[in-house]
Amino acid sequence: MRSTLLSRAFVGLRSIRSTALVTQDSRRNCCSFTQRRASYGCMNLPSLAAPNFGFIRRTATTSPSARIITSAIHSIAHKEPVVSAEWLHANLREPDVKVLDASWYMPDEQRNPFQEYQVAHIPGALFFDVDGISDRTSKLPHMLPSEEAFAAAVSALGIYNKDGVIVYDGKGIFSAARVWWMFRVFGHDKVWVLDGGLPEWRASGFDVESSASGDAILKASAAREAVEKVYHGQLVGPTTFEAKFQPHLVWMLEQVKQNINDQTHQHIDARSKPRFDGIALEPRKGIRSGHVPGSKCIPFGQMLDNSHTLLPAGELTKRFEQAGISLDRPVVTSCGTGVTACILALGLYRIGKTDVPIYDGSWTEWGSVSDTPVTTA
Repeated sequence: MRSTLLSRAFVGLRSIRSTALVTQDSRRNCCSFTQRRASYGCMNLPSLAAPNFGFIRRTATTSPSARIITSAIHSIAHKEPVVSAEWLHANLREPDVKVLDASWYMPDEQRNPFQEYQVAHIPGALFFDVDGISDRTSKLPHMLPSEEAFAAAVSALGIYNKDGVIVYDGKGIFSAARVWWMFRVFGHDKVWVLDGGLPEWRASGFDVESSASGDAILKASAAREAVEKVYHGQLVGPTTFEAKFQPHLVWMLEQVKQNINDQTHQHIDARSKPRFDGIALEPRKGIRSGHVPGSKCIPFGQMLDNSHTLLPAGELTKRFEQAGISLDRPVVTSCGTGVTACILALGLYRIGKTDVPIYDGSWTEWGSVSDTPVTTA
């Protein structure tokens, strides 16, 4: 009798969670992310962190009607920003685990991430288009979309707020960190990067799917189309994901300007030292070389080991301290276009700094504006 009651209570809880999903009105007027920041900046939005949440695993007991509820990742849910290939392999079929291939490459690499996804990806993974799920009103590459656009795109991928999201890329840890940060910016803390990405998955001997299903291709296309519709004020389908913008995780150009004088945050640039010093040309045309006055350079590769997995906390701490960063003070990170800055944020998260903002426009914006100060070596 007691087992039956427990089973019914669990089913009831699942039902309540399902009916509690919030459906947004996708016909709200959408403005650019930059315009929205001004209004969000004066709001004190709460964090959505839920430290007691874990994925639910259900295993049969001696009684067919009874279930034991255990947490698969409760111990690492809000302490670690990454999960191992072994963990993902063991939990890949859990219904609340959604896997995203967020591969993206520099333009000069001439690689097509969506084509590569269709050739080989982790079983069941969906493709997250870094360039497509972005602010369509900005001339800068892959800037953050609006709340409405992100919610519409993620909903098109079939993701709910209750889901745990695992993000990976084709390099190890590269663009996946950007998407990890994007989910957190929009209030979803149940997100992790696959440590070592697809290379580590394959090196561990785990299978990949060599062709994408029609459903997966349709979802990737639907996510891009949903963003387009939102920015054109068109009706989109019902949303399964509610986005809640967290302004403290994003910086804009004016905040970086102000910080040069105020020095409230230590500014770390993730680009290579030659680019930081202004010795090497920027990969994009029309961008000045150099760095923001007062910033320091820690190339993103210093966060990773030779297998492109995230370094242990102790080693990460040494890297930051050797670069003159005081971990007792606030930090803001930037890079070329807001991608590898997120790898610095990933490393800082592992050592306990979980509220690091990213300068979204990064050097592509700063170096292309005529009135921004630039320092060279």
